[in-house]
Amino acid sequence: MKIIIVGGGKLGHQIAGSMLDRKYTVKLIEKDKAKCIRLANELDAEVICGDGTEIEALDAAGTRNADCFIAVTGSDQDNLVASQLARIEFKAKKVIARANDPRNLDALRTLGTSIVVSSTEIITNLIEQEVDVSGMHLLATLNKGKASICSITLSDTTALDGTALKDITLPEGSLIVSIVRGDDTMIPNGLTKIHAGDEIVAVCMGDSQRELMKILGATA
Repeated sequence: MKIIIVGGGKLGHQIAGSMLDRKYTVKLIEKDKAKCIRLANELDAEVICGDGTEIEALDAAGTRNADCFIAVTGSDQDNLVASQLARIEFKAKKVIARANDPRNLDALRTLGTSIVVSSTEIITNLIEQEVDVSGMHLLATLNKGKASICSITLSDTTALDGTALKDITLPEGSLIVSIVRGDDTMIPNGLTKIHAGDEIVAVCMGDSQRELMKILGATA
């Protein structure tokens, strides 16, 4: 898998190290020359000294052939521009952006980007997600990234339409905490039935997020 990371700060460094440990090909884009030198010395990855919001730097990094593009600078505006260029100009297969300010989450979601907050573990899960994450939103991380609050809207072709929660085997470490149906929000119990179009909000520990998304994303 080819990973492009924009932003060589602490989070970018951690993600790069995590991906390299998994034997993925990693390229980092960072505009601060001192950081570039440090990253090149500490990581077995190609480091491009450039601005990730500019087409030239993204092209030099091979964004067009990237399996996953991650924008994790300290600027939400830069993350937005970089992720938009990767998605629209370079057709990157999967685009993930960091939201430093929670008030910017909606803007990033509206523009079709999978949203992350500041957790290496959560970003790693999103990169390796086997289901389509385009319908999944990460709302928040808990306990330094060890748990997450996420939501997914059931598709029109969901295999779970009309199924009671008690009849769904949820992964260990996951809990459905609310269901949004139209303008109504409900706190479910075992007898609550879910339907196509419902937005399911869940708390997940570790890898249970991935397993839950597989279950809720199943189609008929």
